[in-house]
Amino acid sequence: MAQAGPAVSGHADRLARALAARLGNVEELAVALAGTGDLRALPALRRIAEGNRVPFHVPWVSHLAALPVAELLPTMRAVLRHDPAKYHASTAALELLALWGPAAAPAVPEVLPYLEGPYAYGALRALGRIGPAAAGTADRLADFATGRAPKAARHHPRLAAWAHWRATGDPTLALDVCGAAVGTGTASHGLPFLADLGPLAAAHADTVRGLMESPGAWTRVAAAHAYARITGDAEPAVAVLLAEVDPDWTGNPALPTREAVRRLGGIGAPAAAAAPLLRRILGAEERLNHPYEHVRILADEAYVRTLTEALEQIGASADGPAAAPVPEPAPSPEARRGVLERWLGPRAARTR
Repeated sequence: MAQAGPAVSGHADRLARALAARLGNVEELAVALAGTGDLRALPALRRIAEGNRVPFHVPWVSHLAALPVAELLPTMRAVLRHDPAKYHASTAALELLALWGPAAAPAVPEVLPYLEGPYAYGALRALGRIGPAAAGTADRLADFATGRAPKAARHHPRLAAWAHWRATGDPTLALDVCGAAVGTGTASHGLPFLADLGPLAAAHADTVRGLMESPGAWTRVAAAHAYARITGDAEPAVAVLLAEVDPDWTGNPALPTREAVRRLGGIGAPAAAAAPLLRRILGAEERLNHPYEHVRILADEAYVRTLTEALEQIGASADGPAAAPVPEPAPSPEARRGVLERWLGPRAARTR
């Protein structure tokens, strides 16, 4: 029931009565009711938040997101203010804020302290998704992007640089950090951010296209998506993505099958060649048999949703060609020279 989402909307009254009487697992009942978008789940969620218990953990975040942001955001802010922070509750709250994006702007003060601890990655992601309302954190984001922040780890720079661009509108730092990552071997960690930058990352298009032949399937998929977003040239990207859509995929998360389907949908009408295969997979009586634990319905629904949305995007775009991205003027050589040095400061200051 907790995994069913809107499919159990017709039983919302029964769920609400059981929740009010606290019959059974209150956390799971609250998630089941929240997944239908029913506001009667809120009092229970508030009580649960006071103890920082489940259902505040990542697999159920999408169900909590069915409730109005304005109603649930105060509860999430309270979760983030809890001292000491608890792992599942904090990671779920940050994930939910990232899912809400700009609507989560009032929670920026609660997110900031999480940059100083083990939850920094989730905090950076939430701030980036919130966008311009997090512009006041630009210096902190730049510190993580350049490795200057005391708590910066090796996986922070690219995410932080992307978040800096999202918050400030200035792509310079993101292009430099993420472009350098793609050019020096950590490709899969920089490609999604270059894809988001789109035509702004045109200087890296050739490098990205080369990575479409990478021996790693995840890198090939990420490179194909980035190349299409950067250049507007979908044909080579579709071929790479379609090759990763295995109709016999068991649901093994080590393989990028669902990601490839999602990226084909994002391309739209130029990915029409993928439609027959996607329809065949969607029409199968059983899709996934990977040995999931407690989240099998969630996994199958997620795949069905991805397939359905991809087919809708391909079909909805079929009346005309997909609009090509509008290229942005490349920065002058003078503007590009020494970008990281400008952020990091003089070389002497970095070696003391």
